[in-house]
Amino acid sequence: MRKSRTWILAGIMLAMLLALGVSCAKKKVTMEAEPAQEMAADESQQAAEDEAARREAEEARMREQREREERQRMEAAGMAEEARRQAFEGENINFDFDKYVLTPQAMMILDEKAAYLREHPEMRVLIEGHCDDRGSNEYNLALGDRRANSAKTYLVKSGVAESRLTTISYGEEQPLCMQASEYCWARNRRAQFSIR
Repeated sequence: MRKSRTWILAGIMLAMLLALGVSCAKKKVTMEAEPAQEMAADESQQAAEDEAARREAEEARMREQREREERQRMEAAGMAEEARRQAFEGENINFDFDKYVLTPQAMMILDEKAAYLREHPEMRVLIEGHCDDRGSNEYNLALGDRRANSAKTYLVKSGVAESRLTTISYGEEQPLCMQASEYCWARNRRAQFSIR
């Protein structure tokens, strides 16, 4: 009996030792598991912060690209508008010798100018009348005045406010071409337009 009690006691002790060992092992695992969970949480938070930073950087890049494209559009529109303005001022209308009646080609040019001026109601225009060097100074000043006024009248009939148009005659004083040839005389018989 004594032997059996010893065995029982030894079994109980062994069971207690095993229970104590398992209990300690569980505590150790639990204690080791807590830092692992904290690391996983830190990694998850870091990943979320990285993703947020990436999204923010991508949004900033896209915003910058949109702003750059908008600036380019504005610059292109400004360049196109400047080209239209230069075309307006750079295209004269010409007249036949000793005439101030508008030609069909002159009317087409004036139609384009009227459309441009209707789009830009803030613009004012100086219409200059010019002549070739044949005829007296007085005669050419009067003819240049009639040429400028015929262009003005056409523009007013095309819907441009008369108050926006001013005329002046230079007669033969400002030729584009100095040679005594029909080509040069034809170029000098003109109405010229300047935006003010």
